[in-house]
Amino acid sequence: MNIHAYWQAVLSQNAAAMREFLSPSAVIRWPNTNEEFTSEEFIRANCEYPGHWAGEVLRTETVRDLVITAVHVSAAWDPAVSFHVVSFIQLDGGRIAAMDEYWGDDGPPPQWRRELGLGKKIREV
Repeated sequence: MNIHAYWQAVLSQNAAAMREFLSPSAVIRWPNTNEEFTSEEFIRANCEYPGHWAGEVLRTETVRDLVITAVHVSAAWDPAVSFHVVSFIQLDGGRIAAMDEYWGDDGPPPQWRRELGLGKKIREV
């Protein structure tokens, strides 16, 4: 499976292209919001979300039939709206059979950590 082509289909909200990567019986979970989707529900959630998206695959790891991706996703209308998502993608026959995705909002560290002087920036934005 071409993981970069899959993410391009997701980011461009291309339902037909997404269907090519998903098994019709796939199960997709978003643990952060306690939701589980069928393939078609997942496609609708992505394609009917308001606005357009941009993004970049930052890292991929493959372990047998498991593909792990880290992706930076931002709103095309406002780059200040951005997320990092880590996906654990289980393949079966070259298609996505199951996926657990963890979405995190990008933003500054909480005040309490800044006050303690913990950590440093990974990169300047």
